[in-house]
Amino acid sequence: MKALLAKAFGPPETLVVEDVPDPVPGPGEVVVRVRAAALNFFDTLIIENRYQFKPPLPFSPSAECAGTIEALGPGVEGWAVGERVAAYLGWGAARERVAAPVERLTRIPEGLGFEGAAGLTVTYGTSLHALKDRARLKAGETLAVLGAAGGAGLAAVELGRLMGARVIACASSAEKLALAAAGGAEMILNYTEEPLRDGLKRLTGGQGVDVLCDPVGGDLAEPALRSMAWGGRYLVVGFAGGGIPKIPLNLVLLKGCDVQGVFWGAHLERDPEGHRANMADLMGWAAAGRLSAHVDQTFPLERAAEAFGRIARREARGKVVLVP
Repeated sequence: MKALLAKAFGPPETLVVEDVPDPVPGPGEVVVRVRAAALNFFDTLIIENRYQFKPPLPFSPSAECAGTIEALGPGVEGWAVGERVAAYLGWGAARERVAAPVERLTRIPEGLGFEGAAGLTVTYGTSLHALKDRARLKAGETLAVLGAAGGAGLAAVELGRLMGARVIACASSAEKLALAAAGGAEMILNYTEEPLRDGLKRLTGGQGVDVLCDPVGGDLAEPALRSMAWGGRYLVVGFAGGGIPKIPLNLVLLKGCDVQGVFWGAHLERDPEGHRANMADLMGWAAAGRLSAHVDQTFPLERAAEAFGRIARREARGKVVLVP
């Protein structure tokens, strides 16, 4: 079978497509024929050995995929060959077949395609965990989302709308903001044209933001924190802006707000039942058309460098998906 491989750590141009042996399912595993493998920002880091998880070489990137079950391993019950499933692996999904533990599978309902389902797990799973489990977002509250046209950002916009919040989408171009508005944002803010803090103050009538979802970090973090309402919740989701900010803690005191870490990867290990319930909700909402599961572009494995480049340059509007 074909697999996209990182044989040495380096930029996307060093990735190669090679033949590797087909996987054999072990106890508690199934083999999934991969129809779509989604990419995330952290994939641009993991191939260069700049991520917190460091898989042994050689490995395939892509943490999440969707496809059909082809084989069952010993002891597997409750699953059948031919079922349509999404799988979360951490890495290793950018290949034609994968062996996946059954606890990392979610059934794909009718009405949802493989490409859309492949990209739901990480970005929508992270954003739902952030908004529901961490911030406990309530209907009627104001939610601001940084990087609102990226994978996690667009997911947070859509989920915030679905949960009844007043959503402010913050991004760096009119094109990105148009996508976020189509995803349900009630208000938009271009922070290259108006300072983030000034814009959020204007849009909230000086009250500040109840919940702020930040997958960007970098220079936006401090003005975002300065924009919080009293008792607000600032969600630290990631650092797609490239820098890990240093926050003046006096702002947390003055705002009476919480800074909440969102470590979705640890959540699914520590609360597997909660994760499964969240994934079932996400798949159902996407199949019913309540979430877009928006795919920016698809690429064959042989054009993976283009796909990675689109993410690294922050050009993606939603998910970038590899199709083996």
